[in-house]
Amino acid sequence: MCGRLLGAVPLVNQLILFTGPNCHLCEQAKTILYPLLTEKGWVLLEVNIQDDEALKEKYGIRIPVVVLPNGDEKGWPFTAAQIGRLLGGAG
Repeated sequence: MCGRLLGAVPLVNQLILFTGPNCHLCEQAKTILYPLLTEKGWVLLEVNIQDDEALKEKYGIRIPVVVLPNGDEKGWPFTAAQIGRLLGGAG
């Protein structure tokens, strides 16, 4: 039954954005990403690295970082055009 239920839910294209507290670059990144993702039918999942030691170690000085469903990453700085090209090849 669970498999049937899951099969009925449409898959959503999701982009992860690793962020941190008081990160002005993260705010700039979201300003770029939200309109683009809305236009393309993608969802942005924001992940604050603050309370996860492993994420802080991996991304602490690199945030904001976007991660595609296939695991590819793009660190800041990035443009809407760059992310759009990445999304075009994702999925």
